[in-house]
Amino acid sequence: MKKFIDLKTEIPGPKAKVLLERRYENVPRGPFNTALTFVKEGRGALLTDVDGNTFIDFAGAIGTMNVGHCPKQVVDALKHQISDYLHTSFHVMMYEPYITLAEKINSITPGTHDKKTFFLNSGAEAVENAIKIARKFTKRRGIISFERGYHGRTYMAMSITSKVKPYKNGFGPFATDTYKMPYPYYYRKPSAMTNDDVDDLILSQFKDFFLREVSAEDVAAVIMEPVQGEGGFIVPSVRFVQGVKKLCEKYGILFIADEVQTGFGRTGKMFAIEHYDVIPDLMTLSKSIAAGLPISAVTGRAEIMDAPYSGEIGGTYGGSPLGCVAALNVIDMIEKEKLYDRAQSIGEQIVNRFSILKKAIPQIGDIRTLGAMTAIEFVKDPYTKEPNKELVGRIVQETNKRGVVILGAGLYSNVLRFLCPLVITDEQLHEGLEVIEEVIDEIINREVE
Repeated sequence: MKKFIDLKTEIPGPKAKVLLERRYENVPRGPFNTALTFVKEGRGALLTDVDGNTFIDFAGAIGTMNVGHCPKQVVDALKHQISDYLHTSFHVMMYEPYITLAEKINSITPGTHDKKTFFLNSGAEAVENAIKIARKFTKRRGIISFERGYHGRTYMAMSITSKVKPYKNGFGPFATDTYKMPYPYYYRKPSAMTNDDVDDLILSQFKDFFLREVSAEDVAAVIMEPVQGEGGFIVPSVRFVQGVKKLCEKYGILFIADEVQTGFGRTGKMFAIEHYDVIPDLMTLSKSIAAGLPISAVTGRAEIMDAPYSGEIGGTYGGSPLGCVAALNVIDMIEKEKLYDRAQSIGEQIVNRFSILKKAIPQIGDIRTLGAMTAIEFVKDPYTKEPNKELVGRIVQETNKRGVVILGAGLYSNVLRFLCPLVITDEQLHEGLEVIEEVIDEIINREVE
């Protein structure tokens, strides 16, 4: 069987070590790095570094590469666009790809109501602007997010994000009129409770919350990840998500689905919120929208999106021609190749393999997935469920050294997350999984010895 991992040097190799020295001298320590090497070429689910080492990519640029690295259709479209014009700023002289992409997003997002869409550069910008629009439309101030939620690193986005370190520590004060509610974490529920009990408890807490913290009449929006990303790939029940939406409808609160990490086929549908039969008022989109080019979107009900007046939303680079052209071709690829179906297959294969391993390794506490948004949670003890952050750190480090790029996640940093490109072949997927299994087995057996 053909092998895709090809390691010619240790990691980092000689050329990467030189670049690392330059990185440490010239770039602040704040931006984190997982794989301690430098890419030279990316194709599909494979990355080759400056020393000629080839890796299988299970990180996908933190969920950005659903259609893989350098897909030919996208690259060809970009070359054509570059030869015409690079940028005029949509606010100065408009361009057709922006309108065409808005039409496409409006047509594929949930709901048959009239929609409008505009574009920015990053997921955090999309979140910031969705909140601006919600406040403008409702004439209310309050924003409710959820514990373990992640929405970005700009100030409003950071304010509604839950994990303190590394995202919020020392950066306050934060934006006012933001509040957090619990979010189901069924693996860590008390043993006497059912999943329905967890849902009922949290939903009932909204009633007291509106008495204790903020009046429902002063809440503009609830923002929710349909699957929590940085929080550890926590999947809520249909019952819970629908329950939150009903509360929003009861009190005239807008429901914002943050699909920055979950969108564009990752969970087995074009958008994760489709699993819950819920139609959001607003959606935030980014990451895999454009195969790595910086573009994001806010889309929603036309009357809500039209609440800001001319000039009140936008940005110089928002919805760049290159980003729009890339996004149109990414969406075309996802639809033509049915990559949402491929996501389902990828998730099933990962779960099947690690379910077998779980029987032999008690440190594997939980395996969860929605499509190809798959995670393994590690614990020190299966009964106490004490998080095993140290083990995950070692697994990530050693796996990267052996040619598979992967990331951790979770409030407790004890979750191994899988975000491989949806174009990964079964052969590449299984070779990468074998490496991860070997690393887990070796590290745990070493601890036992």
